[in-house]
Amino acid sequence: MKNKFIIPLVFTLLLFSCEKEIQITLPEVEKKIVVDGGIETGQLTEINLTWSTGYFDPVDSASLANYLITNAFVTVTDGNNIDTLHTSFDPLKPIPIVWVGTHVYGQEGHTYLLKVVADGKTATASTMIHTAIPLDSVWFKIEPNEDSLGFAWAHMTDPVGIGNGYRWFTKRVGVDDRFRAPFGSAFDDRFVEGKNFDFAYNRPSDPGSTAPEDNGPQAGFFKTGDTIAVKFCTIGQAEVNFFRSYEVDVENNGNPFAAPGTIETNVHGGLGIWCGYNPSYDTIICH
Repeated sequence: MKNKFIIPLVFTLLLFSCEKEIQITLPEVEKKIVVDGGIETGQLTEINLTWSTGYFDPVDSASLANYLITNAFVTVTDGNNIDTLHTSFDPLKPIPIVWVGTHVYGQEGHTYLLKVVADGKTATASTMIHTAIPLDSVWFKIEPNEDSLGFAWAHMTDPVGIGNGYRWFTKRVGVDDRFRAPFGSAFDDRFVEGKNFDFAYNRPSDPGSTAPEDNGPQAGFFKTGDTIAVKFCTIGQAEVNFFRSYEVDVENNGNPFAAPGTIETNVHGGLGIWCGYNPSYDTIICH
């Protein structure tokens, strides 16, 4: 009987004696300019500029200020005119320090080149404002087994020719302070080229929102009595690729079984997105 207890005990001691503390020195991460913004028809440029961070670098309220780019030379040109951007403070934006233009407005069919020079680094990006493709109709539909909760629906006709890209935004009139894009907001016509089709979207909210309606049974739903302003934008294929790859990366974050992915960007010498938007607007009365 004693031997039966001695063998497991010796095995356990051997396991503990094999433990060794390993220290790993992580390589330095190259700091890159990160662009998040665009230009839309009839509007001036609006972008956020930040520095990229290492995967294990701290991200908290104290460190976020160090990631903001507030000292840079930023220009946008349409080929004829050059607009020098300046910083503006907008407390309603997720990142309140916004770089804005002064006189170059977005026009359909025009291409816009962005250039950012900061701390000895340069990032450039090009985007085009494509021909607007509006929705045919929009409506609200209550979901089965729900008394007053549902989604925003739309019907559209995609023109013949593969390569059209779109992005969907909504805001509740009198409730939301700005347009927001739900998860999966961007899509192209890879599978709907030249077709008529219906699609629906849920109600978007800010990441990490603590509002009761974003965490309870009403989360993601519109409801009867809402008035929904719909902003449906035509965008380019490269821009669609960014948003889709970004959302895949967000979805896989923390999943040990997911393959690592690379977020596609149209920014050269940096990261992020510079997007040309051509919006059309609709209104849904939920009843």
